[in-house]
Amino acid sequence: MDFIVSAFRAGGPFMYVILLVMIAGFAIMIERIIVILFKNKIDTTAFVNRVVDFVQRDNVNHAIEFCNMSVAALPKITKSGLLESSKNPKEIQNAFELSAMSEIPKLEKRTHYLSTIANISTLLGLLGTIFGLITSFEAVANADASMKATLLSAGISQAMNTTAFGLIVAIPNMVAYSFLQEKTNELVDEINQNVVRVYNALTAGRGKK
Repeated sequence: MDFIVSAFRAGGPFMYVILLVMIAGFAIMIERIIVILFKNKIDTTAFVNRVVDFVQRDNVNHAIEFCNMSVAALPKITKSGLLESSKNPKEIQNAFELSAMSEIPKLEKRTHYLSTIANISTLLGLLGTIFGLITSFEAVANADASMKATLLSAGISQAMNTTAFGLIVAIPNMVAYSFLQEKTNELVDEINQNVVRVYNALTAGRGKK
């Protein structure tokens, strides 16, 4: 722990900027994990089977009440179509699409910031490295011969610490971005497939108007 604290202090002011970026990245990671992996984690097959069963029994009100039991995106989108179940297929489809246009961006928002944060932290680390080297060489140029080695060592230490810290922040953010992006795409595909099932159940046996 003492090594980490000393390395952080040796890195200079850029370490504090990178630390703020790290906190922002971790906050986004936690919030997105809660939304994608917990709030929207439902048994979609069981949910859609239940809704389709209600629809086939001509019990749409119970299907709507069942959707109200979840805060996930799929039940919200499904509910929008169910509320228009008495209308023609085109209007039902429009209700599904409008709801999807509202809910799906909520699943995708802020995730792209993780990629940006990874790039920013890397660049800040490199910038800290450059400033550390500049400071080091300026100090060496104006110092006594006996102090040159010490000053050069301190400057290079600052330069390397900022690079290392920038990469330490960048790597988890980039990994989290890739993971969350993949999970979000899977969730959106799953929503689209299951909404089609509900739509087909609602419009089964109807003529297109």
